[in-house]
Amino acid sequence: MTRLDLVPLWAAVPVAILLVIGATLALLGAVGLLRLRTFYDRLHAPTLCTSWGTAATILASMVMFTTMSGRPVIHEIVIGIFVMITTPITLLMLGRAALRRDRAKDPTMLDEGARLPLIERDDGTKEAAKTLEGDENAPQEAPPQPMGN
Repeated sequence: MTRLDLVPLWAAVPVAILLVIGATLALLGAVGLLRLRTFYDRLHAPTLCTSWGTAATILASMVMFTTMSGRPVIHEIVIGIFVMITTPITLLMLGRAALRRDRAKDPTMLDEGARLPLIERDDGTKEAAKTLEGDENAPQEAPPQPMGN
């Protein structure tokens, strides 16, 4: 006889559901890491899935061991807090390091990762275009038509 026999059905069902959700989110994070193309896209899937997948697994653990021991088991919350704090901070640091690296290679990169065209000035130097609003060759929107009677 194992101690799992002591877990009632009303507790086993939510534990199973939370574990399936946590495992599914972890799988989605791994698939996102493999399938997404750019480094910046690859940052998001594993980060979000790790955070929420870990939260679901921790909740399942808390319900299971609280039911088995007959007392509240909440020390798993410490693990959850560390994961929920460190994962987004790691995402932020990796993203900033990659952006700094990319800007060092190509200073015309914007924060959004878009590339600006280089404009050659009269003195022969080149600079990145700030906006396309002042460009006469840019497509213009038609002025709004007044509503007639």
